[in-house]
Amino acid sequence: MTDGAFETMGAKLWDWVIRWILTAAAVWVAASVVTGIWYDDAPSLLAAALILGILNSLVKPVLIRVALPLVILSLGFMLLVINAFLLVLTAKLVPGFHVTGFWPAVGGSLIISLVSFLLGNRGGGLRGRMKRPQRPDEPAYSEPTRIRRPPPGKGPIIDV
Repeated sequence: MTDGAFETMGAKLWDWVIRWILTAAAVWVAASVVTGIWYDDAPSLLAAALILGILNSLVKPVLIRVALPLVILSLGFMLLVINAFLLVLTAKLVPGFHVTGFWPAVGGSLIISLVSFLLGNRGGGLRGRMKRPQRPDEPAYSEPTRIRRPPPGKGPIIDV
């Protein structure tokens, strides 16, 4: 493998670790704020964040596609139900992480979404500011230039 491939893998791994930590922070805030969501210890919180991240990346797109008519008819409120379902499913899969019912799951998913948005888990925010600095030996990006000439015997080209 080349050095560039290792740098790309390292950047992707670092991005994944940051998203996992931000998701864990969001789940911690939800467990602190919402009555009906709690965890027994720090490993169960981290495991819940890991499983929730995996479910969000693998299962959530499928659920959204299946429920797309309901998502459109409810003006997006069905997404909150899907997030609550994934939070309940996470509680069923992770021992030591507990969600008591549907309404705590709805409140928790709302808090997790809000905290994730504020911390930058969906782009921008903290993660957007943590980009790799440009190395001095790297060329800066420049817009490619293309000179357009008219065909032989024709006048100037006018782009509309």
